[in-house]
Amino acid sequence: MMLGKIFTLGWLLPSSIRKKRYPKLGKREIPGHILDRDHTNHEKDFELPLFELSTIIKATNNFSDGNELGQGGFGLVYKGLLEEGQEVAIKRLSKTSAQGPDEFKTEVICIAKLQHRNLVRLLGCCIEEAEKILIYEYMANKSLDLFIFDRENSKVLDWPKRFSIIQGIGRGILYLHQDSRLRIIHRDIKASNILLDADMNPKISDFGTARSFGGNETEANTCRIVGTHGYMSPEYAGDGLFSVKSDVYSFGVLVLETISGKRNRPFLHQGCHLNLLGHAWKLYKEGRELELVNSHIVNSCHPLEVLRSIHVGLLCVQQCPDDRPDMSTVIFMLGNEVVLPEAKQPGFFLESNIVVNAEMSITLLEAR
Repeated sequence: MMLGKIFTLGWLLPSSIRKKRYPKLGKREIPGHILDRDHTNHEKDFELPLFELSTIIKATNNFSDGNELGQGGFGLVYKGLLEEGQEVAIKRLSKTSAQGPDEFKTEVICIAKLQHRNLVRLLGCCIEEAEKILIYEYMANKSLDLFIFDRENSKVLDWPKRFSIIQGIGRGILYLHQDSRLRIIHRDIKASNILLDADMNPKISDFGTARSFGGNETEANTCRIVGTHGYMSPEYAGDGLFSVKSDVYSFGVLVLETISGKRNRPFLHQGCHLNLLGHAWKLYKEGRELELVNSHIVNSCHPLEVLRSIHVGLLCVQQCPDDRPDMSTVIFMLGNEVVLPEAKQPGFFLESNIVVNAEMSITLLEAR
C-alpha cells in the first residue's frame, strides 16, 4: 500500500509510538532530508518508499538461507519477492558490519537521487526496530566478479560483451562525476560492486562509502580510508586524498581485470613479483599486450579494440593523478580510434609497493 508524502518525523519515533500513529502502513514515502541533518542542503526534495519490516520478512521467507544471494561489507543480501510479484534484492545491515548507520544514510541519500541505466536502482528502505534494510532492483546475473574470475562462467562473456560492460561501467562513473545532480565519488569501484542484469548490462552498486561534492569541488582529504586493496589509488591509500581520479584509477584496474580474467594481485612473472598492473605495463612496454587477453575471448576479440582498451586501462592507473584522464576522455578514447598518449608507470605495480592486494575491504583510522 502506498500513501502520500508524510512530512513528519514520525518514522524516527520509537516503534511503540510510531505504530500508534501509523498503524500497518506497509509502504510509505519519507522526506529524505530528515535522514541526516548534514545533508539538508542537498536533500530537501528527496523521497523514498519506506517498507514495513513485516513486508520484508514475508518477501524473504524470514531471511531464509535459501534466499541468500551473497554477503558484503554491509551484510547479507537476500532475494525477495514482493506481494505484487516483483523480484527484489534486499541488503540487511549486519550488527557486526564494519559499515554502520553513516554508510546506510550515505547509500540512501546518494543512490536514491541518481537515475542512470548503469546504476543499480534503489526501490526503498526499511528502518524499524533495530533493522536497517535497503531494497534494490533484482539483478539476475549477480556480480561481474562471478563471471570474469571463474573458469567456467568466464566462457559466457565473449569480447563484445566484455567491451560493452567496460563501456557501460565507464558511462555510469561519468554520470556520477559529471552529469548527476550531485557530484559523486564512489570510492569503491570493483568487480563485485558491478551487478549484471538479465541482459548482462552492468550496474554500479554499493554507495555506502561514496562522497558527494558541491560547486567546483573536485577532491578532498580524509583520515578514514575505506575501500578495497587492489583497486585503491596510491594517493588515497597512502595519504587519504581522493578525487574523481581515484575512481578513474579503480576503473582502470577493472578494465584490465575484465580483459585478462585475473585479479589485481601479485604473481611471479619471469622472476619478478608483479601484480596485474605491473604485468600489463610490462607487456605494453614490450609490445606484447595481446598476451594479457583471457584465453576464452581470444577467438571473439577485435584486436584493435582490445589493444585500445588495455592502453586506456593503463592510462587510468598511472601513478600521478594528474596524468590520468577524466572519465569523459576515457569514454571518448574507448569508443574512437584516436592517437593515445604513452602510458606512464602505474601505481602499486610491484609486490613491495603493496600492503595487501586482495579482494578485501578495509577501514583505516588515524589519530588526529
